[in-house]
Amino acid sequence: MIRRLRHPAALACGMLSVSHASAQEIAPPEHIGGLRPGAGVEIFASADAEDTDVLKVMGRALLNFSGRDKFMGVAFEKAWFKPLGQETKGEERAYLDLADTISDKWLWQARIGTDGHTVLGSANIRSADWKQSYFVEREIIETPQGLRKGIYYTFLGANFDLPLDDRNVVTAMAGVQKFTGKNERLHLRGSYIHVIEPEWDLSAQLRARYYHSTAPNEFDYFSPRDYVQVLPVLQLRRFDDAGWMYQVAGGYGTQHATGAKWQEARFASLKVESPARARAVNGFLEVQYTNNSISGRLDYDYVMGRLGISFGF
Repeated sequence: MIRRLRHPAALACGMLSVSHASAQEIAPPEHIGGLRPGAGVEIFASADAEDTDVLKVMGRALLNFSGRDKFMGVAFEKAWFKPLGQETKGEERAYLDLADTISDKWLWQARIGTDGHTVLGSANIRSADWKQSYFVEREIIETPQGLRKGIYYTFLGANFDLPLDDRNVVTAMAGVQKFTGKNERLHLRGSYIHVIEPEWDLSAQLRARYYHSTAPNEFDYFSPRDYVQVLPVLQLRRFDDAGWMYQVAGGYGTQHATGAKWQEARFASLKVESPARARAVNGFLEVQYTNNSISGRLDYDYVMGRLGISFGF
C-alpha cells in the first residue's frame, strides 16, 4: 500500500509536528486512574544571512502522555532573539500543552499561552484521513522593530487534500495573516504531488504559493505587496521496521516580489520522527534551509532546526 505523501502547511510556523501512525504502534497500558505522566524538552534554533539568530528552549511537564497525538500538561519556554546582530533580547513564555481526538474522525492539538504581553501559540484540528485541517498561529516578528515595538502576527487558515488516484494528489491552502498595525495578507498555496516510486515513497511535487499584503512595507519585516513562488521538489520518505519515519526533500525554482526581478528559490529539508503513539521515547528532528522567510528578503539564506524528545514515566 502507498503511504500518501504530505505537503507541509504554512507556518509556519512550526511548533506542532504530526505524522502518519505506523501499523506497528502499540498503545501504552493504562496507569492507575487512567493517567500516564510524562515530560519532554524541545529546542528551536534559526540563523540567517542578516545575522539574526533565534534560540528557544522549552520544557514540558505532562500530566497525561500517550504519544504525540494525545497529551495534557504545561510547557515553559525561554526564547532569545538577536536581530541583525544587535543586542540579544530574552523572553519567557508559558503554555497549556494539549492534544486529543474527537471520536475516531478528528485529531486536535493546542499549545496556547502568553509572553506576559499577549496570547501566543498555535492550534490545529485535522481529519484522521488527512483530507482537511484547520489551524491558527500567533507569534512575534523577529526583527528589531518587531521585538522593540511588539509587532505580532495571527495566521488563520485551512488545508485540503484532493486525491486524484493512488499516485496523484492535489493540495490547497488558504489563509489570512493579520499583523500588528494595518497590514493583512491573503495566502494561497497549492501543490501537485505525483508518486514516482511507491516502494521508495519517492514523489515529485510542484509547489506554488502566493500572498498579497494590504499595507506593504509597513514595518521592517519583508512585506511586498505581492509575492509568488513556484518550486519543483523531489521528496523521499521511508519507514523502518520500528515505525520511525525518515524524510528528505529538496527543490529549486523561482520567486518574485513586487518591485524586484524574478530570482531563484531554493529549499531543502530533513525530518526524522518516531511513531506517533510511541511513549517510552517520542522524538522528532527537523532541519530546513530556504532563501525566503517572513523577515528576510529575496535571495536570503535561512536555516532552521527543531529537536524534541518526550517520554512517559
